[in-house]
Amino acid sequence: MRIRAARTLVFSRQYAGLLACNFLTGSVFSCSPDLLTLLASLDNWSDLDDVTNSLAGSGDDPGASIEALIAVNAVTPEHSHLAEAEETYQTNWAWGIPSALFHFSVQDNDYISIDEAESLQRAKLAEGAQPPLHLANAQTFRSILPLPSALEDNDLLQLMAKRRTIREAAPKPVELRQLSDCLFAGLGITGETSNCVGSLPLSMTPSGGARNPYEAYVYARSVNGLAPGFYHYSAMEHSLGRMDADDLPLPSELVGGQDWADSMPCVIILCAFLERTMWKYCDANAYRVVLIEAGHIGQNLMLAATHHGLTACPTAALCHSKIKTCLGLDESFTRAPVYALTLSTPSADGDGSAQRGPIDLI
Repeated sequence: MRIRAARTLVFSRQYAGLLACNFLTGSVFSCSPDLLTLLASLDNWSDLDDVTNSLAGSGDDPGASIEALIAVNAVTPEHSHLAEAEETYQTNWAWGIPSALFHFSVQDNDYISIDEAESLQRAKLAEGAQPPLHLANAQTFRSILPLPSALEDNDLLQLMAKRRTIREAAPKPVELRQLSDCLFAGLGITGETSNCVGSLPLSMTPSGGARNPYEAYVYARSVNGLAPGFYHYSAMEHSLGRMDADDLPLPSELVGGQDWADSMPCVIILCAFLERTMWKYCDANAYRVVLIEAGHIGQNLMLAATHHGLTACPTAALCHSKIKTCLGLDESFTRAPVYALTLSTPSADGDGSAQRGPIDLI
């Protein structure tokens, strides 16, 4: 067997030592100067016996040391799953290490519960006041210009002002027309434009370079006119395609264990197809643009839900691998769930005035 240093390692100084992270696998381990020297010597495939012999006399069991390095993904065995993953990454990821470090490091993160998050906030408050949540002009500027009333005689802004995230769902199915309007508001194609490489779709929300990197998937649990299951929304056709899926998990299994989601009749999952944007833009700043676009889509979707008397509850607490398995995206490095929104009729008790926040990232 041959091994080499992993291709997706980054290093940082921490606690007076060197910390290594394989961002492709999420492995983090301490890295001594001797280990750093060893990894530097394994830039190319090397015979395992040769590496083991070179470590003889170091005082440790060379074989056990190599096994430990493989276990933390510091070194990669040839023809292993990690080796294949590294090749796929190097072939398909065009935005460099900083964006890759963020993208892969936030996949399948652990979450803390609502109670744990609230305890943490109270502890922080005991240590000092939280940052101000808005800035008032009256406290800063001598000259202040009042603006005309925003909500008076303005149907659009009045609708926008009604939007609330209410996590208590009434036992009522979502209507197909309601779902249809929400999907179209978020992703519907309304026309086309063209550039030097051909026609480009124009959607309901702005998209960098008209690359439209998002696809929507619907997990229908109680939608009139739809059998329970997963569906793909084709924005160009404005249609739903039923997906083959043996596993119909509880929604909480897809959104970080948030059990409030289990009463929701419908979940819309926004998945970024990063290769669409990568194809045009080599600058890693385009990764940030893709994330911003999820917000555009989500806001339109939430307003359409509000128009129909529904509530759309957004969350970025996702179980990425579970979602990708359900949607058949397991093997793709450039396709990932980014955002999810549940749809429901809010319960009579759920006015959103005293709701508890979502679970938080550790």
